[in-house]
Amino acid sequence: MAHSAREIADLVGAQLVGDGSVQLRGIASIGSAAAGDLVFVEDDHNLPAAIACRASAVIARKYANANSKCLLIHPHPKLAFARAAQKLYGSKLPKPGIHPSAIVHPSATLGDGVVVDELVVIREGAQIASNCRIGAGSMIGENVGIGEACEIYPNVTIYPGVQLGNRVIIHSGAVLGSDGFGYVRDEKTGRYEKFPQIGRLQIEDDVEIGANSTIDRGALDLTRIARGTKIDNLVHVGHNVRIGEDVVIAAQTGFSGSAVVEDAVVIGGQVGIADHVKIEAGAILGAQSGIPTKKIIRGKGVVFWGTPARPIREYLKELAVLARLARKS
Repeated sequence: MAHSAREIADLVGAQLVGDGSVQLRGIASIGSAAAGDLVFVEDDHNLPAAIACRASAVIARKYANANSKCLLIHPHPKLAFARAAQKLYGSKLPKPGIHPSAIVHPSATLGDGVVVDELVVIREGAQIASNCRIGAGSMIGENVGIGEACEIYPNVTIYPGVQLGNRVIIHSGAVLGSDGFGYVRDEKTGRYEKFPQIGRLQIEDDVEIGANSTIDRGALDLTRIARGTKIDNLVHVGHNVRIGEDVVIAAQTGFSGSAVVEDAVVIGGQVGIADHVKIEAGAILGAQSGIPTKKIIRGKGVVFWGTPARPIREYLKELAVLARLARKS
């Protein structure tokens, strides 16, 4: 479906320059754009290329002479483009219904507009709210709760009792609510015995979880992923971990049990976080950082790096000192 440039400008709060009746049907990069596409320019030096490309409209930070091309002026072009993309290229659910190969327990509750694909299993007491899609081969355990407009991609496993908020996206291969890695060692025999893993997992609204990520339920209490957090592929979250709102976590990061991450933290790839660590609001952990047990990381907007992680300026000074010593030896 096409939308006018004026409609898109109003949607994203941009100033419209040019013909607002221009019809937009999709999004593209500058290099691949065709007529009817919308592109964006984050760096001003790319604006001439955007104006010269085949796209019908450009989102940019500042005005330029665009001849007949339509401009949408916005202080954050990439953000405006992302919002426009949801309108122009938003995912659309197929016709609601349950595939004949799916197994849905009679006590499960499915809301309006739910799509259940091939070979899905939905267990006793599960509740799935309206306009959700459950991808092929997924398993929804007993008494799982899934909020409105959630997208569960193929081959996702959700263990019993897990609760998902609204507009949650779970990518293929993710496992939610599995047992935590908890054992007690018998000092006499040297053997390990399993500690009870009977807690809960709660995932709040607008969370996205990447492919093949795993999030454990609490041991006796709660593992919680708060509103708006985005988790990349291949991330592991251990039992009793608490992750705050609007946290961003890159691939191959691992959280040991009972770690706490406050709001708006940014965590790079391959970061290792030990048990009972606390990362305070707004901190930034660089890739491959290591946080030892019970350490507290604090400093809004401060970048931490290395193992053990410390402020990047301190870390780089240490590297410089080591380099000078190596040259002298």
